[in-house]
Parts: sequence; C-alpha cells; structure tokens
Amino acid sequence: MGASRAVFTFLGAAGLSLALTTSAGATVPRPATGPRTPAAAGSAAVTVSPHPAHGGVFRDEQGREIVLRGFNVSGSTKLYENNLLPFRSRADAAASAQAMRDLTGANTIRFLISWEGVQPAPNRIDTGYLDRAVEQIREFTDRGFHVLLDYHQDLYSAHLFHRDSWYTGDGAPAWVIRAGGYPRESCGICFLWGQNMMNNTAVRQAMADFWRNRTLRTEAGEVGVQDAFLTQATATMRHLAQRLPAASFRNIIGFDPFNEPFDGGMESRSGAEWERNHLIPFYQRFRAAMDTAGWAAKPAFVEPLVFWNTGFFEQGGLPESPPLGARFVFNSHYYDGARITLDPSPAGDGTYATAMNRIRNRAGDLATAPFVSEFGNKLSGHGSDRTPWMLRAMYQGMDAGVAGARWWADPRAGGTVLSGTQWQWDIYHDRHHELMNGNPDKVQTEGDAWNDEDHSVVEMDDAGAVTLRLDRRLLDRLYPSAVAGDTLAFAYEDLARSGYGGAGQQRAWLTPPATMPAVSALVAGRQYGVLVWRQPATRPNGPTELHLPASFPAAGTAVVSDVATVHGVPAAGPVSVTREVGARTAQRLLVDAADSPAGTVHVALVVGAASGAPVTAGQLAAARAELLRWRDTVFAPAARR
Repeated sequence: MGASRAVFTFLGAAGLSLALTTSAGATVPRPATGPRTPAAAGSAAVTVSPHPAHGGVFRDEQGREIVLRGFNVSGSTKLYENNLLPFRSRADAAASAQAMRDLTGANTIRFLISWEGVQPAPNRIDTGYLDRAVEQIREFTDRGFHVLLDYHQDLYSAHLFHRDSWYTGDGAPAWVIRAGGYPRESCGICFLWGQNMMNNTAVRQAMADFWRNRTLRTEAGEVGVQDAFLTQATATMRHLAQRLPAASFRNIIGFDPFNEPFDGGMESRSGAEWERNHLIPFYQRFRAAMDTAGWAAKPAFVEPLVFWNTGFFEQGGLPESPPLGARFVFNSHYYDGARITLDPSPAGDGTYATAMNRIRNRAGDLATAPFVSEFGNKLSGHGSDRTPWMLRAMYQGMDAGVAGARWWADPRAGGTVLSGTQWQWDIYHDRHHELMNGNPDKVQTEGDAWNDEDHSVVEMDDAGAVTLRLDRRLLDRLYPSAVAGDTLAFAYEDLARSGYGGAGQQRAWLTPPATMPAVSALVAGRQYGVLVWRQPATRPNGPTELHLPASFPAAGTAVVSDVATVHGVPAAGPVSVTREVGARTAQRLLVDAADSPAGTVHVALVVGAASGAPVTAGQLAAARAELLRWRDTVFAPAARR
C-alpha cells in the first residue's frame, strides 16, 4: 500500500515509543500536466498579523495583506473507495490542481485527512497513507497553492453505523468504536444527516467520550481516546514536516484540528461553557502538539461549536475564550440553515452580509484573523435552483459585508475581505462506487456518494477533462490576493446569472451612484471590482496583486487608478499583467505604488471591458476624476492618518 510504515507502541495513556520499519515501494512518476513552478518562487509563508481595526489579517513573507480563496479537497476523503484520501492517484491530484488554478484562480485548498487513515490500529501509524497525502499535497504546493490541513470527521466515525443505516459518518478508526462498546445507532425520523448530532445516542456517547478523554481498553493496552488522537496527530505533523520539501512545507498555512466539533452532551448550562470546559482545552493541547512536531510558526485554525451560526438553536462561538492571538485563527463554517430547511426565499444583494460580518466580528473580538473553511449549498435536488445566487451572495458577503446597493456610499462598513474555501471540489462527482457502511446492496454512485450530498462544483468527463458545474463568472472571481498595505475596502460585481450553465436572469448588485456618471457608463453591463488600500509606513516588498478572471483578458481590461490608468494592460509598468504561479492560462494584475508616501490611499477600478461599447481615453479620464473625488471624500479620514 505504501513505501514505508511506522509502528508505534503505547506506553500507557500518555505517550508512544517509536520502532520504525520500512519496506520498498514503487516510485510514482510525476505527471506532466502543466507548468510547475517551485513553491518558493510563487508563494510564501502565511502568518496572522495583528490589525488595530480588524483583530488580525493574513500576511505573506513580503509583508502584504493576503486573501486566501479556494476549495475543499475533498469529501472523497470520507470514502473507502478512495482509501480515505481526496484523490485516487497523484495524477488525479495533479489534474485537479491544474484545473483549479486555471479555471478559478484559486490560491488555497483545505486538504482533508482522516484519523482512521492515519491510525488504522491502536499501535500503528500508517506512514504509507501519509506519504500518499504528501504526494497529493505537493501537486498543489508546486503550483503555488497554500494548503490548510484538516482532520475531518462527521458524526465521529463511520464505524458507529450498521450496514442498513440511512446514514454514515467518518473520522475515528474502527478500534476506537470497538473499544467504546456503543449501542446500535439510530437517528429515528431524521430528514438531514446532521440531526444525528442531536438525536443519535451512539453518536452522542462516542463524541462525549472523546471530550472526556475516556480510557479505552484496546488490544494495545489502555489509552485515553483524546490522548490517542493527539499522539497520532503529533506523529502525523512530524512526518509531514519531514517528508514535505521545505518550499512545500512553507506553503502549509496551518492545521484545522477537528472539523465541526459538537458536544455529545453539554454537561453545562450553555454551549459557551462547553467550549470553555472541553473545546478550548483540547485546542490548547493540539497547539502544544503542533509546537512539539515542528509547526510552532503555523497557526491552528480552530472551529467553534458547530451550532454557533446555524440559524437554529445557536450556541457557542467561543464568546468565553480569551483572545486567541496570532497562534490561532478563528475558523468558521457557514451554511444557510434556514434556506436548507424551511425558508423558500431566494438570496439576493446583501443576503449574507450580516452572517459574514458576524464571523469578522467574532475574529476581531478574539484578536485574530477570520477564515471560512466551509460554505456552499447543494447543486441538485429540492431547492437547488436557488443555489447559484445563494453562492453569489455568500461570496459577496465575504468580499464586503455590506449590500452592493450601499457599498459606494459606505464602503468601509464592509470590513476586511474574508478568506475561505468552498465545499467542495470533487472530480469524481457522479463517478463513485462506494459501499455505504460496507453494504454491497447500497452502492453509492451519484453526487458526493456520501449521505446523499451533492456539493461539488466540478466533474470530470470521459476524457479526463475537469469542467465546472456552475457559471464560471461565479467561481472565477476578481479578488485581491496580495495587497501592499492595509485593505480599506473591496467589492466585486460578478454578474453571475441566477441559474446553471449561464441560464437565468442577470442583475447588477453593485451600482455606482448617480454622482459618478462616467464610472457608471464604463461599468454598465460589465464585470468590475474596486479595491482601496492605504500605503503603510513600512513598504512591503512586492506589488498589490489581484487575480484576473478569464473574462478579463489583458487586452480588454481597463484599470482606472491613482497609480496609472490603462485600457489594455501591458506586461510591464506600474499597472501590468503576468501569469499566475503554476497556471497555464490564469493571470494576475500587478499594481505597483511602491514610491508613494506612507498613508497614501490608493484606489483601483478594474473593469472587464473586452466587449460592449469601445472605451475611449476621454471616458477613462472622466472616470478617473470621479473615482479620485470619491476616494478623497469617503476615505478622507483614513488619508489624514
């Protein structure tokens, strides 16, 4: 199965001693699927930097404020047909990485791994599994991607469920469940798999045992179940740090210790108390494990109680946690619980501004940066006709926490640009062959092949080509991937249609005011974005960069800015275009304002003007004059600081 295998023996419940044996394995050739750039040339280590207004932001080694955008890879980690990894082969990982870079301009993935995959027996760490994960991770880091590792679980473990169950889970190994001696599971009348967290006695007992660190009697001796998890996590992180090349390891931005934590029984009066008594101590232990394993410079991306922002029976959100600071990231998920269940209304301009601001504000209270590691909605079934604009509104809320109708009047109300990874990117969509709970009479082939979900934004055709299932205008977005200073405001008009495959209505949400007729004329019927940032006292070592969607070809892109104004972006100069690292076709816009005085407020209006009425020099000059007046009026207080 793998090139090497490490065997660990427990010394009581507290630790492990290591006896390493290796066996020869076949070398997997590196697929030639596109340009490969060493990670050191394109992406740098990410840190959390304190910010007086927002609590914290992400910065790269050049001192630039960065935005991390991409997808989860992938729910296939929950499936035994995939050997509990996102991809069946390194070649598939390479094809995904290349397609994701070129089709969406994403710069980040959340890479799922499985406790069961790492530790199939109480006295064994499967380093072959980890080495295969390393191979897949490298296909992304070699193309300039940042990678967030995620220990994924849902409903604690697949081994809690019997062969005829309506549902299944993932996470904890079979030996943990055997030692726990849990009752036969049943959710009763549950319409959504997540109801198992509240209704399924076996799931709840097993999860509660984890937080209590219940002592389990295994074939390798007695061990605390949380101790066992942390010991294997330490071994995992140490192994990854050793096996990943230095440039690839630099692109690992951190670790998500536990996906969607739930309590299993509060044993206290509130979710906040449960987080204080059980969740935060676990995160502190995981943080110590990261330090021990050589990950001290990387933050832990910690999630609150999963129910904190569901829209129903909300609890938690780490309100009783002390400030987390730069060694942690407030890592939230967001799904629209109301529209998933009872609310039949569509989403529109500003629908998710409040929800995304709640994440921003919670991170600010905790003195750290926010991250949205999962968001999305189903792409088939009842209610999926609303999904395109639900996702559009989620991205809008992440770009700016204010409705487009209000943005030009009060752009600073939008807060920081949120980083996040959409759920999910599964190239095996509708091509699975998963025996649900090991039952050959329940073979799952459709969608995500897991609990009837269908969230993948991509699929693969018979020729192996990866294609998008949603309007590309929704997924291939203009966003500020690196800002040489402090971002003050950003908004993007994607003009994505309300249906699938380019069908449905098209409506602009980000409309300039009547006081800006030249800007209004320039952007009418076109995709465009606006970025405002302030020159810092210490000049970052690099330009401001924005990902340019495919609908913004260099020759047809107009940039109106205080730095320079052009229609047709050249390959050199203060405003220029270059290829994204690791991409065949995707491009990025560079805006170099390096010689400006500290405190200067810069603005750039970027317009996809390849079609429509010809753009004239006079129109650009008039738009620039309006844009600079707007900047000086709205951002005057910031400009004087």
